[in-house]
Amino acid sequence: MFTYLLRRLVYVIPVALGVSLICFLLVHIAPGDPLVAVMPIDATAEQEAEMRAVYGFDKPLPVQFGIWLGNAVQGDLGRSIATGRAVAPEVTRAVGNTLLLAAAASVIGFPLGIFFGFMAGYLRDTVWDRIITATAIAGVSTPNYWLGMVLVIIFSITLPWLPSMGAGPGGSSDWTWDWLHMRHLVLPAITLAVVPMGIVMRTTRALVSDILDQDFVQALYAKGMTNSGVLRHVARNAAPTALSVIGLQLGYLLGGSILIETVFNWPGSGYLLSVAILQRDLPMLQGTILVLAMFFVTLNLLVDIAQSMIDPRISRA
Repeated sequence: MFTYLLRRLVYVIPVALGVSLICFLLVHIAPGDPLVAVMPIDATAEQEAEMRAVYGFDKPLPVQFGIWLGNAVQGDLGRSIATGRAVAPEVTRAVGNTLLLAAAASVIGFPLGIFFGFMAGYLRDTVWDRIITATAIAGVSTPNYWLGMVLVIIFSITLPWLPSMGAGPGGSSDWTWDWLHMRHLVLPAITLAVVPMGIVMRTTRALVSDILDQDFVQALYAKGMTNSGVLRHVARNAAPTALSVIGLQLGYLLGGSILIETVFNWPGSGYLLSVAILQRDLPMLQGTILVLAMFFVTLNLLVDIAQSMIDPRISRA
């Protein structure tokens, strides 16, 4: 087990370096000059050269990458071209809001997806299986940004029960654990939870249905084990694969919330990314993408560790 954990930790290092390089290059190969937004229209060649030197754009790309990575390791993600503020605090605040939204969506989506998927797999070929499967397909197929707008129309306009903008009263971006702020979390969390819930539901249903057809389940029944005992064995065998899918969906919740945060004006990393893309703010783009990518790499590592603890065969393999 220790050897497996050490090997996984060693694998994380080249993955993190590769992700950092991709984040840096993808932003730089995009068309457009990032300094256009901050340079005056009548800027001279000398002023343009001076501005490029200030932001380090006058150096070759390998040198820029080395400087950027070295500063990023120390927690310095540079300064925003658009606002002039340090990137790290802005990204930390935005990612914190995204984590809050992703956690709320996980609490809604994953337990419901596992429960109804397990039910559909156990009651396969029944009316309940068909209803749950149809619900899961509808959830996966529905564009989440469209669902968000529909929920806003119903619960914020037609029935003014829940707010639709910002993370607090008046569109505030500061979060506090009280009912006034938690009301702002309800609609975006439900909207974000629908697609992962449908995917987890369908995956769990397929896993449970497949495991119930295996010979060891019939052997357990032949030994006189009760339904609850058999279901515990089924759940244990389905857990590693289900956990892997949940880990991937957690990554989706962190990185794929840009449309949801834009619809609800939620001050998270997705909203920050959309603004940075429109402003061609390279330091903000690089910092946000890097932090989200590192979260995803760390999440995959934690999922691998959890899988090996549930099923020791993984670490022995």
